Amino acid sequence: MDTNNDTAKDRISRIDSYGFERPDGFDYASYEDFYSRYMTVLTRRAMKWSKMMQKSTAVEKGIKVKRYIRKGIPDEHRPHVWMMVSGAQAQMETNPGYYHSVLLEGQKNTKLVDAVVTDYYSPEMMGLKTDQEVLGVLVKMKIPAVAELIDRHDVMWTLLVSRWFICLFIDVLPIETVLRIWDCLFYEGSKILFRVALTLIKQYQAYILEAKNFPDVCDKFKDITKGKFVTECHLFMQRIFTEPGNLSKSTIERLREQRRAQLLSQE
Repeated sequence: MDTNNDTAKDRISRIDSYGFERPDGFDYASYEDFYSRYMTVLTRRAMKWSKMMQKSTAVEKGIKVKRYIRKGIPDEHRPHVWMMVSGAQAQMETNPGYYHSVLLEGQKNTKLVDAVVTDYYSPEMMGLKTDQEVLGVLVKMKIPAVAELIDRHDVMWTLLVSRWFICLFIDVLPIETVLRIWDCLFYEGSKILFRVALTLIKQYQAYILEAKNFPDVCDKFKDITKGKFVTECHLFMQRIFTEPGNLSKSTIERLREQRRAQLLSQE
């Protein structure tokens, strides 16, 4: 029995501050250690954001705002900043009433999500299928040993990463890490999803390469979304902008065009 984890579990609620239930096997002791240190980061960032927001609430895109967003948006400013940098606020002001009409349509309308990721939630899910294939190409380019392993065991990328993409990492990575990913996703677009996926795979390359068969590969891809590396969200976010190296929007769009055409030709 892990006494430290049981003791920490007594101090930390099973429901996190965002209303999500912590998963079975959650490492309460490691989380408590992380969060005690992360509070210092949050306090520092909150002071900097409050100072900036006092000057202007417009949150215009620029080098300073981009740097601030990559270092994390404080909870108290997150709703406003997400609306501004994603373009949602401008859309609401340009098209009064449109947002509420889309909401009333409920699950039948994916236009709100399509502003961030395109064609993930249509019946065909062509955008989702395309991006999974694009990730496979990027892994072949940047982490070839893992790509070779995947090909050797004849594992489809959709089996490994479909949940990563379709959930935008919600219920895949710790909630603090997901929110930091979404901060950048709304500002920089869907290329952030590829940076996160490549960072996970590269960080655990040696572990993944231990896989001996098809089920082994699948299990290891589940394992790499847990543990200290993904919990330490501030350090993790620093890594996603260094580990994958150069990853331009033009490269991703070019690969998307190629893979989409190939998928359509197979139908």
